[in-house]
Amino acid sequence: MTVQNRSMSVGEQNGQVQRNYPRPIRIGVIGVGNMGQHHVRVLSSMKDVELVGVADINVERGLETASKYKVRFFEDYCDLLPHVQAVCIAVPTRLHYAVGINCLLAGINVLIEKPIAASISEAESLVNAAADSQCILQVGHIERFSPAFQELSKVLKTEEVLALEAHRTSPYSSRANDVSVVLDLMIHDIDLLLELAAAPIVKLTASGNRTLDSGYLDYVTATLGFANGIVATVTASKVTHCKIRRIVAHCKNSFTEADFLRNEILVHRHTNDYRQALYRQDGVIERVSTSNTDKLGAELEHFVNCVRGGNQPSVGGEQALKALRLASLIEQMALEDRVWNPLDWQSEPKVQSLTPTV
Repeated sequence: MTVQNRSMSVGEQNGQVQRNYPRPIRIGVIGVGNMGQHHVRVLSSMKDVELVGVADINVERGLETASKYKVRFFEDYCDLLPHVQAVCIAVPTRLHYAVGINCLLAGINVLIEKPIAASISEAESLVNAAADSQCILQVGHIERFSPAFQELSKVLKTEEVLALEAHRTSPYSSRANDVSVVLDLMIHDIDLLLELAAAPIVKLTASGNRTLDSGYLDYVTATLGFANGIVATVTASKVTHCKIRRIVAHCKNSFTEADFLRNEILVHRHTNDYRQALYRQDGVIERVSTSNTDKLGAELEHFVNCVRGGNQPSVGGEQALKALRLASLIEQMALEDRVWNPLDWQSEPKVQSLTPTV
């Protein structure tokens, strides 16, 4: 299935859909597990937002959450939809499509956790449904709202980037065990690297491994070659004993480190032309100021503003679909342990269907 092209009104062409929602925006949360609990907590304290209710197939958990935040509980999420203008969907990945499509067809604006769906065809259907219903579809690539990433983007706009490295590792957890580490963790950095490199991919290699008791890849590393010459490596692991969230940029005149856990950016520069220096000198380290903004709060505020004003989200369905296409391709390459090249497209239709349109 391909994403359909539609004729757009002037407002849509400007990235806006005219809306007339009264304040506050009525919102519900579907799925109140690990991530959904955080959505409920943040939404309950936001201005101009009315948290109407929560839905979950786990009745005990749903009732406990509803009681804690003094909202209604719905065992069937479909019963929630007539009472809201928007929902946050935090159900397991395999259910993203079924729940998301029903909400969009009902005319409900949607923020759905990453990845957008379990397959490319499902993701494309969600993108098309959002366009047809003129509903907001935002995807929870929360790192886009990290203060460290936002400042990193500003720093790199003034640098000549040669290479990027991303590392995202965690100890093993039963959370999100229905998908590989690529769709659970790496997809965050895939989205960030696509945004930073801003060029088509021309080469890809990937390798991975899994634990003996896992049916999914638990460790994957990939190397991406972009058309503008930038080389990027991305590593994700569910079996590392320390938690890392880090992107570094090797630039012509600097080396920049962004640590998302510490909310810290360091820029390393030489004090002189080290190629001509007769002795080694320590360089200068610049510490970039970052805000203490809560990234989930910023993400949800962005969603609410998009719902109210009709502006398209910074991480909408199209952007999430690009990340999913590339993630699916990396996963396939890691499983088959071979090199991908654009010239393979015509001879291997299976790979072509996963080609990242970036």
